[in-house]
Amino acid sequence: MTNLTGPLPITLLISRCLGISCRKSWGTTEKSLPVTLTIPKSKTPRITLYISLDFLALGIALSTIFIGRLDGRIDSQRMLPGRAFSVWWEPYVASKVAVTRNMEATMSKTTKKELLEKLQKRYVNGGLEHRKKLINQAVELMGYHRKSAIRALAAKPVAQLGFPGIMGRPTVYDRALLLPPLKKIWLSGQQPCGKRLAAMLPDWVPAYEAYHRSLSAPVREQLLQASPATLDRLLRPCRAETGKGGQRTKPGTLLRRDIPIRGGSWHEEEPGWTEVDTVSFCGGTVRGENLWMVDNTDIFTTWVEMRAMHGRGQHATVEQLRDMERTQPFVWQGIDSDNGGEFINRHVLSWCQKDRLQPIYYTRSRPYRSNDNAHVEQKNWTHPRHWFGYERHDNPEVAPLINQLTRGELGQFVNLFTSSMKLERKEAREGIPEHRVYGRPATPYARVLGSAFIASAKKEELRALKKSLNPFALEASIQKQLKTIHRRRRALE
Repeated sequence: MTNLTGPLPITLLISRCLGISCRKSWGTTEKSLPVTLTIPKSKTPRITLYISLDFLALGIALSTIFIGRLDGRIDSQRMLPGRAFSVWWEPYVASKVAVTRNMEATMSKTTKKELLEKLQKRYVNGGLEHRKKLINQAVELMGYHRKSAIRALAAKPVAQLGFPGIMGRPTVYDRALLLPPLKKIWLSGQQPCGKRLAAMLPDWVPAYEAYHRSLSAPVREQLLQASPATLDRLLRPCRAETGKGGQRTKPGTLLRRDIPIRGGSWHEEEPGWTEVDTVSFCGGTVRGENLWMVDNTDIFTTWVEMRAMHGRGQHATVEQLRDMERTQPFVWQGIDSDNGGEFINRHVLSWCQKDRLQPIYYTRSRPYRSNDNAHVEQKNWTHPRHWFGYERHDNPEVAPLINQLTRGELGQFVNLFTSSMKLERKEAREGIPEHRVYGRPATPYARVLGSAFIASAKKEELRALKKSLNPFALEASIQKQLKTIHRRRRALE
């Protein structure tokens, strides 16, 4: 018998390297622990090592690292509290579980969940031997400890709730059912906001059914009852980014003293008080002659008329103004323009004051103050720029084609079927920015019918015209004519 003193892990390592078994038992002294080593086929078959108790706590902690599994876990059959010093120590052999422990690293959580559900169903109905096999499979495939695998396989499934997991108010408007017809209406109506779209739907839903296909009663009812905010939420994935552009007009130099500056707002309670402006189709360069679009907007009804002309000649401007007045359902009472030379000239002034029974009150805005003509400046984007873009139009043959379109299908589309919003008032409050209050969206056609200053015969004529039109057919015809205009525009390039 040999007396040696050393930490427990060193003793265990020696026994493993020599391939011997080690049995531990408490000694009679308080400062040392005798460990007996049995060495087969040796002259000294049994050796007793005395381990200092000062190193006992450190040895027990470090021994778990050397004799534990590869991942640092304690094998329940090798080292458990209360049994560490009453079992025989055998040579350590790596288990199959330690080799396959990393197989779960490439397995997704969904796959683990599905696999565990399959094993649980078999575990509940299986016998003892079959359950052992299932536990081994869970340990090998998913990296469970054996006790964890037993608890996981024996766990009862969680009871399913009787309602969806999403809290809040239940869904009323089904996007999958409403979005296909709503998207077609929204795109054909030139992508209006939710408030304008809600005002357009009573006219567009029947037109959709007549032009495309019929809708079920629930879908039709939900489309007509949806609020503007709901329409915006439904169309949120379909929103398209659009840009804005500028206009190129220069202030005129003639007759400024004869044409007064408008000092206040028009009489907006009756139609006929209009603003007029021009938009250049120059393509970014002002060299040479190009087409110009004359844009006229009635402030009360928001009725818009557009006419194209080659250059900014004075006679051509008068002709386009005269043609626009003939096609509008009311008589002009006043015109407010900017200081461009196409408006500030003798021909336009003579046409407004001398060549008619009831003169037109003609005013101009302040130089370089585009906000004085805010109504028509806003329409410069929503109408000329939106439909004809920013490309250069310098082919004179294109102007008659544009006027045919704006006098026909395009004018009917924007005035009879497209809604707009009007500012009613501004509220000033202390400490906060000015608050703007807008009225309910309506089409120019609806505002004309609601005006008491327009003759009943003209209203009946407009009702008959709208009844014979379909906005989807108008939009298809507009797109076809725009393609023709585009081909003719590029003929000179």
